[in-house]
Amino acid sequence: MTPQARGHLAMLVFSALVAGSFSLGSLIANQIAPEAITAARFLIASVVIGVAALMTTGLPRSVAQAPWRYLVLGGLFASYFVLMFHGLKTAPPVSAAAVFTLTPVMSAVAGWVLLRQITTPRMGLALTVGAVGALWVIFRADWRAFAAFEIGGGEIIFFWGCVAHAIYTPMVRKLNRGEPAVVFTFGTLVAGCLLLTLYGWADIRATDWVNLPLIVWVGLLYVSIFATAASFVLVQFATLRLPSAKVMAYTYLTPSWVILWEIALGQQPPALLIFVGAILTVVALLLLLKAEDQHRVPAQSAPE
Repeated sequence: MTPQARGHLAMLVFSALVAGSFSLGSLIANQIAPEAITAARFLIASVVIGVAALMTTGLPRSVAQAPWRYLVLGGLFASYFVLMFHGLKTAPPVSAAAVFTLTPVMSAVAGWVLLRQITTPRMGLALTVGAVGALWVIFRADWRAFAAFEIGGGEIIFFWGCVAHAIYTPMVRKLNRGEPAVVFTFGTLVAGCLLLTLYGWADIRATDWVNLPLIVWVGLLYVSIFATAASFVLVQFATLRLPSAKVMAYTYLTPSWVILWEIALGQQPPALLIFVGAILTVVALLLLLKAEDQHRVPAQSAPE
């Protein structure tokens, strides 16, 4: 399997795991402060990834070089997660997932600014189709809502989190100095946990951790292990092998995955018309992933 193919497989798994955080996150968003749960998830994920790193590549001293890199990356991803939980207090999971699918457009812009990665005409078409599909879901297939530009407050809050996520993706490639994905992820998680602890200390102290409902602990463990630790590794693994816009293209699958998650959790499925938007996002993914050999950005190699 080529490095590019492994990058694509990593992002396919990523999209399914991340989708679960929207459905489970919406169930617990109003039961614990976003800063507290995000700090806890970074702490748990740091332990999981730290153990994984020690058992595989180890933690060489070279990892500690230029620690400011981890603070930048940890701050960006921590911002994304905190704003996601703030947004999920009012935004429906499918709608929030649709906002997430706007990330590839922003990631393409950030990729050009930071890495001079070029968005080809085919990629531009795919991003446009995906954006239309996302807007279709965000406005719940209601043309009148679109004409009146009636976006919920939760979606707006989460949008700014997605901006941080879009910048994070090319920054991984820019700041990585050959560290294995699992090691680089560990540094990012530790830095993010430190920043969140300092920023959200009041909320962390005020949280009654012992008496939290079971669903909060289930959601916390899921988002810590699968939607944080695993997704961190998968994104960083793929980012070192694929252009930023193509890495984030897999977010187009998120609304479709969330719909399946919602049905599996016994929630009411969305209106049939909303599926049109989900289908458009899948079409966008297929367009964006279509081989463009003449414009392909060579993948960087990294130890595994």
